[in-house]
Amino acid sequence: MSRGRAALAVLVGAVLAGACEYVVVPPDDGAAAAVTSEGWAGVATAIGTTDAGDLRIDLAIENRTGDWSAMAAAEAPARLAGGDGSTASCDVVMVGTGGHRLAPGFRMRGFTGGTKTEPVIEPIRVECADAAPPPAGSKLAIDYTYVTGEYNYYDPEATTTRTTMEVPLDELLADLTYPVAAPVDGLIQPADSEITALNDVVLQMTGLERAGTTLEATWQTTNPGEYPTSVHIGEPPVIGSDGVIYGFYESPDLASVPITPPGATAEWPTEVDIPAEVTGLTMLLPVESKKQRLFVSHALDLGGT
Repeated sequence: MSRGRAALAVLVGAVLAGACEYVVVPPDDGAAAAVTSEGWAGVATAIGTTDAGDLRIDLAIENRTGDWSAMAAAEAPARLAGGDGSTASCDVVMVGTGGHRLAPGFRMRGFTGGTKTEPVIEPIRVECADAAPPPAGSKLAIDYTYVTGEYNYYDPEATTTRTTMEVPLDELLADLTYPVAAPVDGLIQPADSEITALNDVVLQMTGLERAGTTLEATWQTTNPGEYPTSVHIGEPPVIGSDGVIYGFYESPDLASVPITPPGATAEWPTEVDIPAEVTGLTMLLPVESKKQRLFVSHALDLGGT
């Protein structure tokens, strides 16, 4: 991830191949309706210094958009305004969801950054070089963008909103609960829920195993139709009770999935690395639904796995 922004990656996914494939025609109009919301809110959880001696402000962010949403800080410094009239610029702005869509009412404090081959856990934070500890009445302003709703490959920025988050720094909230900040009725589903996906194919998690730091899910698709179909779900990330999203983001149509023949089933695994001590897991599952390259998100309760 580049400084100050968690990239909302938009990459091309594979299309079914073969003479008998059933291809869903891309939508004529990829525009999605804008969602009225409160946007994202942030709170400061700790204030300290980096190893280099710069001011560091740790944050937790909450999705108050009323829908599934991904957010990322803009490519601009954050602004620290002191209650005594002082100001400072903060060039390191690691604030965002790491590209993932987070469920409405969920709160987080970190995400998987770096690269797919060398992932690192990035705490959500702002760092201000040469800045003094903020005096009473200080506030932090962070410019950011967010998207809401389904991920539509053909128009991924249709619901983009640009705004500013203001975070008061007088009160530090270190004892927050994660990932649910404001419960939404019916949002979190059992892990083995049957989910209707592209071309009415039914997707279900049929197995879940945890060995060391590896969490492996087994997926099954059942195709009631007359044509072969593939349903993409990417490599679904997981958020734990520590408020960190585990799993490096890439467009969900990049991961390879098997073709499900008509009147038959297909099965495949996905994996995500999670520290062994992290529990209270919820999977953030994008499912190719309704039409090709349109992904609907689901929250699956993995319990104490």
